[in-house]
Amino acid sequence: KTSQFTFQKNNNNNNNNNNNKDSEAGESATSATASATEPGGTASQSIGNGSVINPTGGNNGKWVRLNVGGTVFLTTRQTLLKEQTSFLYRLCQQQDLHSDTDETGAYVIDRDPTYFGPILNYLRHGKLVYNKELAEEGVLEEAEFYNITPLIKLIKERIVERDSKATQQVPPKHVYRVLQCQEEELTQMVSTMSDGWKFEQMVNIGSSYSYGTEDQAEFLCVVSKELHTPGSGLGTEQSHKTKEVEEEEGGRDTTPNEWLRE
Repeated sequence: KTSQFTFQKNNNNNNNNNNNKDSEAGESATSATASATEPGGTASQSIGNGSVINPTGGNNGKWVRLNVGGTVFLTTRQTLLKEQTSFLYRLCQQQDLHSDTDETGAYVIDRDPTYFGPILNYLRHGKLVYNKELAEEGVLEEAEFYNITPLIKLIKERIVERDSKATQQVPPKHVYRVLQCQEEELTQMVSTMSDGWKFEQMVNIGSSYSYGTEDQAEFLCVVSKELHTPGSGLGTEQSHKTKEVEEEEGGRDTTPNEWLRE
């Protein structure tokens, strides 16, 4: 009986030792798991392009690489998730959009990298910043491709403002007329000049014909008028003379050619 009791006691000790070893192994596994987590105790996971995603939404280990037209951009997943309706948001979610990657694991996007910088910067800080060499229409095209609605609205407002300033800074164009008249018609012509026309210059060209001993002096009068039609181009200044004699009703009326001049 004593021998049987001793044998059972030894078996119990062995079982206790095995249980202790199992417990220590479990604690070691738990410790190893904890060491692989992000600060705060949340485990990290890796995505296909080599970036590490932290489900808590923190900034640590969330870098994403984008290969836009051969140029690689590095940003955070949090930045790309700013606009939920955008192409970049869907790209990060990887739910319904499958994009190719290059040999480094960066997402490949076939767009102009020159205009991607303003797009990415807007997602970073919410402001439209771009070099003066870039055209607003080019930035607008990219914003529409990536479907970033607030940026589209902002660029359109910027384009309207730009065009408005450009219109105000354009110097007015003028229409010039050259009127030929005799000396006795000069006073009547000036008094009956249409609204908006201004007298610029008068040139005495002498007499082209004579009656007896008295010559009839003739004059060329240059008048001008501002042209307010937007977007009108410059015409070619003509070298030939144009005539117009303005008289009261019942008289002759010859309409001259007009030209534009700065």
